[in-house]
Amino acid sequence: MYEYAIAWEWLAFAVRWLHVVTAIAWIGSSFYFIALDLGLVKRDHLPVGAYGEEWQVHGGGFYHIQKYLVAPAQMPEHLTWFKWESYMTWLSGFAMLAVVYYGGADLFLIDRHVLDLTQWQAIGLSMASLAIGWIIYDQLCKSPLGKNIWGLMAVLYVALVAMAWGYTQVFTGRAAFLHLGAFTATIMSANVFFIIIPNQKIVVADLIAGRTPDPKYGVIAKQRSLHNNYLTLPVIFFMLSNHYPLAFATEFNWVIAALVFLMGVTIRHWFNTTHARKGRPTWTWIVTLLIFIVIMWLSTVPKALTGGEENAAAAPVFQRFASNQHFGAVVETVSARCSMCHAAEPVWEGLARPPKQVKLESEAEIASHAREIYLQAGRSHAMPPGNVTDLTPEERRLIVAWYETAVSGEKTQ
Repeated sequence: MYEYAIAWEWLAFAVRWLHVVTAIAWIGSSFYFIALDLGLVKRDHLPVGAYGEEWQVHGGGFYHIQKYLVAPAQMPEHLTWFKWESYMTWLSGFAMLAVVYYGGADLFLIDRHVLDLTQWQAIGLSMASLAIGWIIYDQLCKSPLGKNIWGLMAVLYVALVAMAWGYTQVFTGRAAFLHLGAFTATIMSANVFFIIIPNQKIVVADLIAGRTPDPKYGVIAKQRSLHNNYLTLPVIFFMLSNHYPLAFATEFNWVIAALVFLMGVTIRHWFNTTHARKGRPTWTWIVTLLIFIVIMWLSTVPKALTGGEENAAAAPVFQRFASNQHFGAVVETVSARCSMCHAAEPVWEGLARPPKQVKLESEAEIASHAREIYLQAGRSHAMPPGNVTDLTPEERRLIVAWYETAVSGEKTQ
């Protein structure tokens, strides 16, 4: 029933909220410890085994922090473990992937002009790519190549670009970017779950048993932490990109993704260098700006280079909306109130492309976006923004009646 669409929308909102909250906690703690680690100062008076210390002030109090490369000589009574932020970020992110993209596969995940997949085929490819991606990454780190820090990162960059291209050959542009973020976030969270935390537990167990911990566990964890450091900002970009069609819905979206990974490196390099008190390399911001300008150009290149616009078609699951008794009146309403923005070439000033790449120029396009129209312009007043085209209460009720009677199974009399 139509109540299902409303409940599902609120479920998606709740899961997204949870994901944002946990991601803030994880990324915040990650950035803090990276800055702390890089800012440590070695002093003669430090205890045996201590690598460095840092004095900090926050919230009216002073904090004195010391870091041990392996572990202190005596285990403290209480240890604070930073792990649940990572786990909950991934779990909530996967839940959001399932609710939005798996639950709405025909609309958000599958583009039949890219690859004609069934819902279960698309969902299977999605989950398999996340699992296989982690396995390949983990084996690369454990291989002889893993001993070469920058050589490994170069190979990983090539792999990420290949995944960016691959996702755009399988899913919608929006889903491709979302999956690239999920792919990267899976690697990051798995680093914490499978490598960093287990290694730390081995060290703790050795100390409790009176054994001397092997420094190799710290070295391995440090390598994975370095990767997480440089991958964080691109993940945030990809998670936000679903609101910006100019990023994901262009012919060169996979090239844009490749450049985003480079911007993540240049931005983090500035922060890492600054926190390590090795200067402020302003060139990194110049390079970042130039890369972003290239991204902007790639999103608006001439159609002659992109091969023109693709024609949208209604997904089979929404075909029933075209035979509903209210459909003709809804088509007239949407054409009059929405198509000036939601068109291949919007006539609304300031729009180069339709918002979220949603086009509502034909009956097939309107039918295929029935649920969105219902939620955005029927059940809520989100569209048109500020009601700039004066969509009337009667027209909103018409949209509601169209969707709900179609869902209920009523056909044209």
